[in-house]
Amino acid sequence: MLRFLALLLLIPLLDALFLVFVATQIGAPLTVLIVVLTALIGMLLVRAEGRHTVRKIQEKTMQGEIPTNELLDGAFLLFAGGLLLTPGLVTDFLGFMLVIPITRAPIRMVVRDYVVVPYMDRKSGGFATGNIYIGGSPFDQRQGGVQQGPDGSGPGGPGGVGGSGGGDAYDLDDDAYDIDDDSRSGGD
Repeated sequence: MLRFLALLLLIPLLDALFLVFVATQIGAPLTVLIVVLTALIGMLLVRAEGRHTVRKIQEKTMQGEIPTNELLDGAFLLFAGGLLLTPGLVTDFLGFMLVIPITRAPIRMVVRDYVVVPYMDRKSGGFATGNIYIGGSPFDQRQGGVQQGPDGSGPGGPGGVGGSGGGDAYDLDDDAYDIDDDSRSGGD
């Protein structure tokens, strides 16, 4: 959390320093003009990409598919709009990176693989992404899939499932399932 906060404080600092540097190189009026033009051009791009993304979301929904990438693109476009409206050239650059589809696609893949999928796995126990537990309980302390009881036997103690008391157990081998033709006919 502190890293995120430090990054949020570092970006405006870099933006202000870079604006001062550019203003000393080309002059303050031209720097202001560049900042205003990048904001206007960026907003037009965000608007166009937003319409395109909404259209793609509608198409995927009509086909019965989940528009995961398109929803991430929509979130990126909202964030990019905020960055482009913030005065500064560093924030404008970051905003343009999120608006342009060629640079947005790798960012989307990284965010999906390292943020969204782990979050969904954590919240759903792996069910959302198909990484579900099939060998017993996910809270199992042993590796066999049968949870231990309080005394180390099967669940519920001795005699429970996997326990060591009580019922009869038969170990049937492959020959136990063979049926002889003689036994069907009554045997001679």
